[in-house]
Amino acid sequence: MDVLLAVSLSSVAVWALGGSPIVVFILVCIGLIPLAEQMGNATETLAARAGPRVGGLLNATLGNAAELIITLVAIREGYLELAKASITGSIIGNLLLVLGASLLVGGIRNGTQKFSSDTASRYATLLALAVIALSVPSLFGQSIEAPDSLHVEYLSLGVAAAMILIYILSLVYSLSERNGVLPPAVEAPGHSGGSWKRALIQLGLATAGVVVLSEILVEVIEPVIAASGVSEFFLGIILVPVIGNVAEHFVAVEVAARNQLELSLEVALGSCLQIALLVAPLLVFASLGMGHPLTLVFNMFEVISVIAGVMVVALIAADGRSNWLEGSVLLAVYAILAWAFFLMPV
Repeated sequence: MDVLLAVSLSSVAVWALGGSPIVVFILVCIGLIPLAEQMGNATETLAARAGPRVGGLLNATLGNAAELIITLVAIREGYLELAKASITGSIIGNLLLVLGASLLVGGIRNGTQKFSSDTASRYATLLALAVIALSVPSLFGQSIEAPDSLHVEYLSLGVAAAMILIYILSLVYSLSERNGVLPPAVEAPGHSGGSWKRALIQLGLATAGVVVLSEILVEVIEPVIAASGVSEFFLGIILVPVIGNVAEHFVAVEVAARNQLELSLEVALGSCLQIALLVAPLLVFASLGMGHPLTLVFNMFEVISVIAGVMVVALIAADGRSNWLEGSVLLAVYAILAWAFFLMPV
């Protein structure tokens, strides 16, 4: 990990010296990984100090901070397609890539694994709500007026407010019930507790580093697209979500390997719900002050992909059992979607 932190510094140096945009982009992507992990580790320390319930709230609130920062910078610079693609990409990634890898590794290590069907049912209900909330502006918005009209923006703001309200209610429920839908504080592999003051400093420095690298990342996106032929949409729906949440992804797979599948489900699906019900609507409101209003109008490929991901996960989780084959199925669906997004025209 020290090597990756060195890459973070070298990416800034290469950018400052006017290096190749593609080289800078690759170095920044690699450099964001340890910074995201540092933010996650600091959050886990603070969550452990705060107790299980407040810790779970803190863990969920800061769990997607790195990706949120990247997306906010992209919105400020006018890369709205990148920002919207990162929202749906995070949902799809958690549903198919992270959960698929967890089921695959857990199944190979432990055979058939069991988890609470009640937990799966609660997540399925909220995932269905997330699908409806993200689909309504996309479907109804096309019938109102032009996609960039004020009516569509008002529709997105209203849906975003409802999504935040539901997320707050889920937090209230999770803090009042032992088996709420909010994921608990999860200790990362190899991570031990520490001073809360040190954790705050670590969180602050890592956040500052993510902000700097995010600025560089967004700055070189246009020349990278021109040089490589990869679309802004593909970068947003595949690359940004993987980079921003890589540390959390490893935690989900590791706890599944230790035969704690229910905890792995809570990490993956809890992060997915947070993106859909909190991060996405917050971005809608935050964009109003940036001069680039973001609506919840997604293209049909994104909507279909999210619906497909939720349906496959709901079918797999319905019986409260999982195995490595089901994990392979989720990974195969993710690979198919990723290949299709890659082949989409720029």
